[in-house]
Amino acid sequence: MSETGTDSGTDETKNAPESKKPEKADTTPKADAAEPEKADAAEPEKAEEKPAPADLDPPPFSARTAVPAAEVSGFNSVSEMYLHRITETPDWDAFYYPDASDNWQTMKWAEVHERVRAIAAGLRALGLQDEERVAILSHTRVDWVLADLGILCAGGATTTIYPSNTPEECTFILTDSSSRFCFVEDASQVDKLIEEKDNLGQVEKVITFTDGAGHDGWVISLAELEKLGQEHHEEHPDEFEEVIHRIRLDWLATLIYTSGTTGRPKGVELLHDCWVYTAEAMAGLGLLSHDDKQYLWLPLSHSFGKVLEVSILMMGIPTAIDGRIPKLVENLSVVKPTFMAAAPRIFEKVYNRVVSTARAGGGLKYNIFKWSVGVGREVSKARQQGTEPSGLLALKGALADRLVFGKIKATFGGRLRFFISGSAPLSREMAEFFHAADVLILEGYGLTESSAASFVNLPHEYRFGTVGKPLPGTEAVTLEEDGEILIRSRGIMRGYRGLPDTNAETMHGRWLRTGDIGEIDPDGKLRITDRKKDLIKTSGGKYVAPGHLESRLKAECPYLSQVLVHGNKRNYCTALVTLDPDSIAKWAADQGLGDLSYEQLADDPKVKAIVQEAVDRMNRELARYETIKKFAILPEDFSIEGGELTASMKVKRKAVEQKYMDVLDSFYEGAMADI
Repeated sequence: MSETGTDSGTDETKNAPESKKPEKADTTPKADAAEPEKADAAEPEKAEEKPAPADLDPPPFSARTAVPAAEVSGFNSVSEMYLHRITETPDWDAFYYPDASDNWQTMKWAEVHERVRAIAAGLRALGLQDEERVAILSHTRVDWVLADLGILCAGGATTTIYPSNTPEECTFILTDSSSRFCFVEDASQVDKLIEEKDNLGQVEKVITFTDGAGHDGWVISLAELEKLGQEHHEEHPDEFEEVIHRIRLDWLATLIYTSGTTGRPKGVELLHDCWVYTAEAMAGLGLLSHDDKQYLWLPLSHSFGKVLEVSILMMGIPTAIDGRIPKLVENLSVVKPTFMAAAPRIFEKVYNRVVSTARAGGGLKYNIFKWSVGVGREVSKARQQGTEPSGLLALKGALADRLVFGKIKATFGGRLRFFISGSAPLSREMAEFFHAADVLILEGYGLTESSAASFVNLPHEYRFGTVGKPLPGTEAVTLEEDGEILIRSRGIMRGYRGLPDTNAETMHGRWLRTGDIGEIDPDGKLRITDRKKDLIKTSGGKYVAPGHLESRLKAECPYLSQVLVHGNKRNYCTALVTLDPDSIAKWAADQGLGDLSYEQLADDPKVKAIVQEAVDRMNRELARYETIKKFAILPEDFSIEGGELTASMKVKRKAVEQKYMDVLDSFYEGAMADI
């Protein structure tokens, strides 16, 4: 496979697809490209002022995969991409969003522009200078997108903060990023900052989307900012576009703090070029278009949500926005999207609900469900081989769809073309179950450090158990030494803010060391094996990938929420598991155990037997050294508040092991390896 240069400083040019798009500006770093004097005085040694690393060859590698770059759009920034969208398609639907009464409203691109321009002008009126940071502390909502676009069009850079972050964590991010202003969702988020106000001297204004204004003028409403911006625009009518046209690809656009399973979060610096590239690459796939309709609920504080936002700008995809998880299923039936991106946990919960409901039906209903799934798997197998079912199989497939699968698809709105799964590994078993139900899940792969989108399967070319081929303009290798995946593209971060030693460990020139272990098949598709730092080495010297086992066990047992496989330096593997509160409660009610609490169910012999059966089924298909010898059902599910999950819902493996070390140690009492 041919190699594709993907350096952000490339001078490769192609004809812009539309004549009105601007030509690329010179992106060579210049001496005056640093931040304004005010910011420089406080931050003389910022990582972003250092020259880009040399483009080195990767270390010895066993396999390489690359896809030629997509057509270059000609945009110099995300802000120019936005300006093109509102100029070319002002009357297209842009966003759908629920109002205070939960009625869905429509916002055209022309309406978006009125608000974004007011927000941008308001920030300039408050004194925002080029590349200065403005934070957003909010759940996903239409105001988040408007604020982000306003920040970028004002020449600033957006710092993202998870709404689940504690006051102390918010203070760390705001201080480390030197954010001058902060958008917040509501009074509860305002209260976090008020609690830490004495430590937030550099934050000049807090702008609230809903309520909580006051506090001696330190907190103002979004409406007040927009009013200030409208007045500023009337006095400086040319400033908005002047600012946009001077933004360059090498300017900082987004500062995303990785949630971190250990230690302090790191600020990932993503440039305008990172997002312009990912938008170009997504458009080049032909995966999405203006004819689609997206339902966006993912946290926009996370890079997965952010890459969907820039895809909206590039392709003009009408998008319904609502980040309230409890409303997800209800919204799907109203919005009727053609695609939606989600993390595997969403699919696991749907799977748990579907299977547990079918089992609870018992008798004939459960037999019909099992028959339908069997037929669906036959249909899925044919489609994976590139053929459509015919004859008797086609008739049985249609009947299975009418009896079972049609109801599942109706839950998703009835118009879904596919889901896109990312953020964490999706088990092959889960993907194949949904495909049997005629619901296609396209798994992708990327990191915050690579602007989220690096690999993805496609509707006409997918392979379950892989994350597909690279996006156009991305190349990857797997190292001979240990199988670690290295990625290179224009989407790779500039670096971690203020952490030169960590940057040196993470980057090899422009190659990003992902920390993930994988394999590239002969067709160029990537299969992720596990996280390098999570690999278990038993006392017998055998390597075990815990993530693979964890995903498989959750697919085997629809009553499980989380699984953590343990066994590093031990002589066999064990597991800690938690129950899915919804599915186990339904099971308990059907068994006449509805009065039992979650903790009581975790200790119930019948529940333990169900989990044991799932473990036994999985163990039969594993090598002996991989099998789970013992497990414990924990008395509560993992949570952010409990310290077991990150803000992006990833399990903090070390924190969980430390919290339950007495349970883990008990698994090995008397074992020869521990004597």
